[in-house]
Amino acid sequence: MTDRFDAMSAFVAVADSEGFAPAARRLGVSPSAVTRLVAGLEERLGLRLLQRTTRRVALTDAGARFLMRARRILADLREAEDSAAAERSTPAGHLVVAAPVAFGRLHVGPLVCDFLGQHLGVTAELTLSDRYIDLLEEGVDVALRIGHLSDSTLVARRVGETRRVWVAAPSYLARAGMPASPDDLDAHRLIHCSALGGERAWTFHGSGTPETRAIAPRYVTNSVDAALWHAGQGGGITSVLLYQAEEALRSGRLVTLMEEQEAAPLPIQFVYPSARLLSAKVRALVDLALATRDWRFTDVTAASPPPRSRSARRAPAP
Repeated sequence: MTDRFDAMSAFVAVADSEGFAPAARRLGVSPSAVTRLVAGLEERLGLRLLQRTTRRVALTDAGARFLMRARRILADLREAEDSAAAERSTPAGHLVVAAPVAFGRLHVGPLVCDFLGQHLGVTAELTLSDRYIDLLEEGVDVALRIGHLSDSTLVARRVGETRRVWVAAPSYLARAGMPASPDDLDAHRLIHCSALGGERAWTFHGSGTPETRAIAPRYVTNSVDAALWHAGQGGGITSVLLYQAEEALRSGRLVTLMEEQEAAPLPIQFVYPSARLLSAKVRALVDLALATRDWRFTDVTAASPPPRSRSARRAPAP
């Protein structure tokens, strides 16, 4: 039975790594051992799971179907092992954490470093990505997510909150005027960050009912940092999460505007699959965040915006 699980693990590693050599490095065995395991699995099943060429390895149709089942079987095995290991009070083993790029760089990365300093028996892997990550399919133990959960199979532990805000440089607002409503944005330069939503539209909540309006941005980027930098240079108005603009707001390079149009704060939370017993290492990471971090990004003291000018508000932005 152990050989079957080893062969299945080798097959999943080859499929994920798209090659026998990288899969061997990932598993810490020789490429020949991985080749033997996968070949034995194919022989036992009577199916070719992988197409091999001199340049790449690809899944066959049968291999793609078997891969989905193999992931589930290995996840069940890890769950059984985690259930037994959870009785131990000391976190141990390999911890895989996922987080959004900006929040991960600023906050989750330092948290994981502190965690490793406290728990020498743990190794960790941090994946930063703004795409949706399936925790079970991609072998992630715990992920940090910002916003309300759409997946009801996940368990969430709230560790903070943040607002989605509109920001601009005081120098820009002094020239173009302070917008008082979404209608005023037609006369302004807008900066759209596609990483926070591919649709070129902003949602306003001033009327109590969310209203989504299409925008015509002058500048579009998939980088939050680039959008904030351009706004800080007087390039216009952009919409970001408050924690992303915290430093610029505190320094006065940017100020918030149209706060009455904001939605309710979004939760910042750690999530993990409900089908798996919470391991000691995940519990310790979340407890460390709650004990040592203040991730409530809802009230950042910013420089006062310039007075609103009616004439400037009517004039097109330069």
